Amino acid sequence: MIDLRALREDPERLRASQRARGEDDGVVDRLLDLDGRRRSALTSFEQLRAEQKSFGKSVSKAQGDERQALLARAKELAQQVKEREAEADRLGGELDALLKGVPNIIEEGAPPGGEQDFVVLEHVGEPTAFDFEPKDHLELGESLGAIDMERGAKVSGARFYYLTGVGARLQYALLNLAMEQAVASGFVPMYPPVLVKPEAMEGTGFLGAHAAEVYQLSQEELYLVGTSEVPLAAFHMNEIVDELPRRYVAWSSCFRREAGSYGKDTRGIIRVHQFDKVEMFSYCDPADSHAEHLRLLEWEKEMLAKVEIPYRVIDVAAGDLGASAARKYDCEAWVPTQNTYREVTSTSNCTEFQARRLAVRHRDADGRNQPVATLNGTLATTRWMVAILENHQQADGSVRVPKALQKFLGLEVLEPVKR
Repeated sequence: MIDLRALREDPERLRASQRARGEDDGVVDRLLDLDGRRRSALTSFEQLRAEQKSFGKSVSKAQGDERQALLARAKELAQQVKEREAEADRLGGELDALLKGVPNIIEEGAPPGGEQDFVVLEHVGEPTAFDFEPKDHLELGESLGAIDMERGAKVSGARFYYLTGVGARLQYALLNLAMEQAVASGFVPMYPPVLVKPEAMEGTGFLGAHAAEVYQLSQEELYLVGTSEVPLAAFHMNEIVDELPRRYVAWSSCFRREAGSYGKDTRGIIRVHQFDKVEMFSYCDPADSHAEHLRLLEWEKEMLAKVEIPYRVIDVAAGDLGASAARKYDCEAWVPTQNTYREVTSTSNCTEFQARRLAVRHRDADGRNQPVATLNGTLATTRWMVAILENHQQADGSVRVPKALQKFLGLEVLEPVKR
């Protein structure tokens, strides 16, 4: 959540952020009003409680009628203290509830606007050209014996699938390559839980506008994560982190209901309910978060170079950011049969937003406890297979394996299988 002290000092910053996101900037005045009333109630409560304590000494020394009068006043004070405390608690609850619904303040330089208002920062590689009619990833995957959507639907329903044979091997190769790169870059490898408590899911900001996309196990009060960002962000929940930066990388299965995407990308494995992902996560000093964000982007670009696919980098517009992100860069791979770029990585700077909600702190130069900054970035995911298969296909229906993947896959070419 946002910093109330910073809000009091510069409310226009949040107003501008809300406008850039296309959100209601009137929330700023409501926050300031609630904050002012809560602080006033707390001051009144503390003054009355101090008077009550001091009054108690006078009562103990008084006698007769004076004592009775003082006792009556003491009873009145006790009631007033109780009322002021209740009022302060009520206002504090309203303020917290309102704060939890306010998204992070965007970083200076993030483009305003909605989903289509992104800014293209660079293109890497030229869109793949073929001298034959290219097949899409599903047709290729079926002919290679790599993807089985029909049995996935039979067993689990729409938007589920099997990766079979070289399909499973290709995914393992891709994710192992990502883990190898991350560990070589100093990340601590993690295998996290994919079921988390409500405080972990809420703390990372996933129970707001996108709550409908989250799978919940109501009997256990647990949620299935849509990204290992959630358990990684909560790893140091309610802790003071003694050394920064801390960088972790996790391989996990991820689950998304894809609510609101009815009819979109129903063919193949682009938009599915379950997939695997390697996710980078960083805790750092807030002053270093912008530079750390650019480092995560460079690691993503390094990985994309290894699988030899053309892509572009976009600066995501404020209105398309998640609640916790102050800024986000996406890398979008070229998908030949769609004649467009599709997202394959995202990296977000969440500044102190998640850390305040999860109580993850560090000690500053003066020894005071302060929130850390948290950042995340995709290093590889199942969706990458779409771009790999389509961009590296050959006229005979085979698919060339990028050199960096060959040592993990044990193959240089994926060949069609006989039906």
